[in-house]
Amino acid sequence: MQERLPLLAAALWWGSLSAIGFVVVPLLFVHLPTPALAGAMAARLFEAQTFISIACGALLLVLSKRKYAEVEEAWARAAMVFIIGGLLLALVSQYGVSPRIVARQNLKVWHSVGTVLYALQWLCALLVLWRIARPLVSAPALPPAAATTAD
Repeated sequence: MQERLPLLAAALWWGSLSAIGFVVVPLLFVHLPTPALAGAMAARLFEAQTFISIACGALLLVLSKRKYAEVEEAWARAAMVFIIGGLLLALVSQYGVSPRIVARQNLKVWHSVGTVLYALQWLCALLVLWRIARPLVSAPALPPAAATTAD
C-alpha cells in the first residue's frame, strides 16, 4: 500500500487542480448571478486548493525517502524539482497574487499572473503524476507462480 501512496497523492493534487480550475470555477461564473459573487467563491475554492496542494506536496516530500533509510526513491529523483516548484507556485499564488486580486488592484494584470501561475502549477502536478506513474506502468507484473523461485 505504501508504494502506491505517492501515486495517490500526485493524482489527488493534479485531479483537484483540474477539477477546480477547469470545471468548477468556470461554472461559477456561468451560473452565479454576479461576477463579484462568483469571484468571491472562486477565491475560497482556490484557497482550499492551495491547502490540498500543500498537503499533497508535503506528503510526496515525506514519502520520497525510504523509511529508515537515507536512500531516495527512484520516482522522487525524477519528480522532486516539480514537487517543489508546484508547492512554490501554489504559495506565491495564494499569498502573493490572490490578495491583490481580492483587493482588486490592477485586476487584469494580477488575474493574468494568477492564471499563469495556476497553469504552471497544474503542469508541475501533471509531470509529478507522470513521473511517479512511469515505473508502475513500465514494470512488468509477475504472476504469483513466476515470482517464487525453486532452489
